[in-house]
Amino acid sequence: MVAHEPSQRDTSVRPSDTTTHPYPHPHPFPYPRRFRETERLNRRRGRPLRLLLVGRGGVDERLLATIGERLTARDENGAALADALRITDTAHPGKVTMTQFRRALADGIDTVPNPPRALRDFFAAVDPVPDWVDFDLVDEGGRVARRFGRNAADVMMQLALIGSYRFDGPPRLLVETGGLTGGSALRRIAETQQWATAVTGHDAMRRTGRGFHLTVHIRLMHALVNHQVERGGRWDTGRWGLPVNRSDLAATLGLFNAVQLLGVRLLGVRVTRAESRALMHLWKYVGHLMGVDEDWLCDHELRQHRLNYHLLLTQSYGGSAGPPLANALVEAQGDLHFTRFARVRRACARARLLSMLRYFLGRRGMRDLRLPPALPWAVPPLLVANLLRYQVLGRTAAGRAYLLSSGDRFIQRHLRQYFGEQAPDVAALVVGPPAHPAGPKP
Repeated sequence: MVAHEPSQRDTSVRPSDTTTHPYPHPHPFPYPRRFRETERLNRRRGRPLRLLLVGRGGVDERLLATIGERLTARDENGAALADALRITDTAHPGKVTMTQFRRALADGIDTVPNPPRALRDFFAAVDPVPDWVDFDLVDEGGRVARRFGRNAADVMMQLALIGSYRFDGPPRLLVETGGLTGGSALRRIAETQQWATAVTGHDAMRRTGRGFHLTVHIRLMHALVNHQVERGGRWDTGRWGLPVNRSDLAATLGLFNAVQLLGVRLLGVRVTRAESRALMHLWKYVGHLMGVDEDWLCDHELRQHRLNYHLLLTQSYGGSAGPPLANALVEAQGDLHFTRFARVRRACARARLLSMLRYFLGRRGMRDLRLPPALPWAVPPLLVANLLRYQVLGRTAAGRAYLLSSGDRFIQRHLRQYFGEQAPDVAALVVGPPAHPAGPKP
């Protein structure tokens, strides 16, 4: 299926001009068949999120339609660069090499002699800093995230990542690429944690910063994966949309900003309005670099929650891909790296993960992902500790400094547990052989 570009109408998240369509919603061409497939169930599961939006308007059918359109829309700059990297004729004027990409990323596009158009266009999309970016606020957003410490890691693993496996579509891509199954599960989640940590460092999102470099690296990685899977002949675009599409990309960004803020609050963390604004600003710029559409980059938490609610309504709940992925991450706790009492600590890490999942996902979510039953025993002591740390210490400058240093120490320990003796990094870019023309879809 050819990607359909979104229309030029205003699709920003607003409470005005809203209507509610009677569901179940028909699947008008060209939306993928998973679009709004389980909307009735999603409305029930999204009730807590909807309560945050009381008085901010109903369901916006125009926004839902745009989400449907962008399920078949790709990052065109990334796609063009992926095509150029996979040209086999080294004399072709449009051919781009990984050496050229790495040099442009490290030192700027102007250091690449006669850069091919696809490379120039890609860096023209990421190099200019939008007028709205405030790097002081970006850095403060990084400090906010680091002060969350273990709470952020818990929310991102349990609520954002494993919780998202309840919905079909993106999990199938992970199964298709083998990204989070078998022995690769621990490494892949460690790479995600490394990137999410890298963007929070001081000046990390400036042009020479590691957070900037890794974010651009991952944008190209997404384009290469999309290129390979879309042309591999097995992906059903009519059912799922593009493997890596602009709607799912926006949904992923929403997990790192508003869902993170909501999740840490559920663990007893005090988040001020200024802290919320700073974290949202950090991830707004990260989202811009990742290729999220500008009208879906949110400054304010409630606006992101509203977009997330609409994205939730369009998802397809259930499917066969989520349970094995969720269980792979649970079992990966048995491969964590500890220097002492490794067997006992791995067993404790697995039990704690299941307990936290029970708190965030509930009995129904655990059952739907076929996870072992558990009780949320790990949550009460965490709530007590967080009330002391964030409701008392966090109200003073000295207390916030302590939380920052404590969070930084946790991050280093956490990455060592996942990477072991390996240097923390993200996956290398693999161009691979030219894809064959897509055959019949399953």
